[in-house]
Amino acid sequence: MQVLVTGGSGFIGRALCRQLMAAGHQVTVLSRSQEAAARLPQGARAIIGDPSRQGDWQAQAAEHQGFINLAGASIFGRWSPDYKALLRSSRVLTTRNLVEAMAKAAGPKVLVSASAVGYYGFHQDEELDESSPAGQDFLGQLCLDWEAEANAAARRGARVVATRFGIVLGKGGGALGQMLPLFKLGLGGVLGSGRQWFSWIHRADLVSAIVFCLERELAGAVNCTAPRPVTNRELTQALAHAVHRPAFLPAPAFAVKLLLGELGSVLLEGQRVLPRRIMRAGFQFKFPTIETALEDLLG
Repeated sequence: MQVLVTGGSGFIGRALCRQLMAAGHQVTVLSRSQEAAARLPQGARAIIGDPSRQGDWQAQAAEHQGFINLAGASIFGRWSPDYKALLRSSRVLTTRNLVEAMAKAAGPKVLVSASAVGYYGFHQDEELDESSPAGQDFLGQLCLDWEAEANAAARRGARVVATRFGIVLGKGGGALGQMLPLFKLGLGGVLGSGRQWFSWIHRADLVSAIVFCLERELAGAVNCTAPRPVTNRELTQALAHAVHRPAFLPAPAFAVKLLLGELGSVLLEGQRVLPRRIMRAGFQFKFPTIETALEDLLG
């Protein structure tokens, strides 16, 4: 299949491109610049264009049958009004423009579009699956609008999968890259009460899940999280054990909120999300537990 990827030069995208090519797909990445295109794995073709804007790239995108949409600014920043606007435009406008390009593609089409477990809002210890409703907070409503743009492609005849990512753990970046330096110094600790749930996924499993959704006849929402979420306290203990350091410096809730603002509430609340649909479809996780994931990444 000829597959177009947005966000293909990022932490998840590069690994995804390699796996797609290994599976025999022809991969094209929509890159904002030649500099970004230079970071792509060997064998991936690049189209230069800004997915948040309409442009000539849309005609080239229409030559593909498969579309994987990973574009979006990182949520890990202080959510000022301007940054919230960036979070929205980098997701909603990008997806809208991609769907517009897809409408010009001939034959059967499939769109696998990223979303996030932030879709569900905050539910304490409640187990959440793909049938659970969207939250009313900023991130929940952003994910709802993001997925609505992707689902517009379904009304035009495409098969659409909204992949709701958990926190991605991998080497060389992502959440683990931010946590690891403190834990290696023995400065790690729980956030707030430590009872909040942390729905995570190993990058290798996420990439495999995306390819699985592309190739199988799945449609609709699919949670891309490990089958065994952990509390923040369990994550802290597992990470401290993996790096052989103590983790005795908790971050009080007020300090997290003072430092991170609205994002701090997201980290202090969390969601307990289960990947029921993809498991029922036969997907097998290589790293189902936080211990096996950290052993692979840090062992």
